[in-house]
Amino acid sequence: MMTTETSDQVQKKNYLTALNEALVEEMLSNPEMLCMGEDIGLLGGAFGVTENLLNQFGSDRVIDTPISESLIVGSAIGAALNGKTVMAEMQFIDFISCAFDQIVNNLATFHYRSAGEVNMPVVIRGPGGAYGGGALYHSQMNESWFCHSPGLKVVCPSTPADAKGMLKASLRDGNPVIFFEIKELYRKKEIEEILPQGDYIVPLGLATIRRSGTDLTMLSYGQSVYQCLEAAERMASEDGVNAEVVDLRSLVPLDEETIFESIAKTNRVVVVNEAPRTCGFAGELVARISELGFEYLDAPPARVTRMDTPVPWVKPLESFVLPNVDKIVETCRRTIAF
Repeated sequence: MMTTETSDQVQKKNYLTALNEALVEEMLSNPEMLCMGEDIGLLGGAFGVTENLLNQFGSDRVIDTPISESLIVGSAIGAALNGKTVMAEMQFIDFISCAFDQIVNNLATFHYRSAGEVNMPVVIRGPGGAYGGGALYHSQMNESWFCHSPGLKVVCPSTPADAKGMLKASLRDGNPVIFFEIKELYRKKEIEEILPQGDYIVPLGLATIRRSGTDLTMLSYGQSVYQCLEAAERMASEDGVNAEVVDLRSLVPLDEETIFESIAKTNRVVVVNEAPRTCGFAGELVARISELGFEYLDAPPARVTRMDTPVPWVKPLESFVLPNVDKIVETCRRTIAF
């Protein structure tokens, strides 16, 4: 008689479940690890990433905090100084700004100030990104604030497997990591996948190629990767253009080797992210490519970003200011035609 395998080993998992599994596995393997944040215990987090952690590990290790991001990060720093590994959740990544002083002036600098004697194994994670009608207070991608601050690592996975593997890697890194999650991907069924078994780690600082191509390179991360993949398929069918899509995954450290290998092959590049244009990470990528890879280019590097405006609540206006597939295709076509 034929049976259907339904074990955890073969079930597809979503992005949110992958993050939860990473936290459970690391809490089990590291008794010195703590989790802290607003509503992460009894509620299981605003989106459910920390669901059931309180039941498994108790209130001494899964700590519901007051609504004070500065307190959360300051407490995480103190715990790290006393030998703990800490996951600190921001309920929305927008409100990480309330902890900015603690992050950039304390967390990021302790290792340097101690001449390398003190590590800061703190991961600050939380949901970012727009497209869900969250408006100006719940839609930001502010990663470049922290890429600009020496001492911090900054990552943004786009798939469930990467979300799990990179969160586990971040919690073992010993350095402070700002871990951007994309809330629109949390329960997105189209990207569910079977997660690798065992102690699965995705090292920080390594990009990956999501689609191979020869005519143009698209660099992206987070939700924008899927827009690039859709744009690449459209150009393949409508224009005969074979575009390569590189998922950066890690912004600091940045995998320049993969970036330049791709551009050396395609000779054209378009960078896509949903942060604002001015001083966004897309601009940093364009600058590095122009400075270090100019000889590879047959056209100026281009970028598709959010407009320099807060994200509106009204859906048509939200769509107007954010990157989308049409904008990416249009920019790629201009780059190809140059």
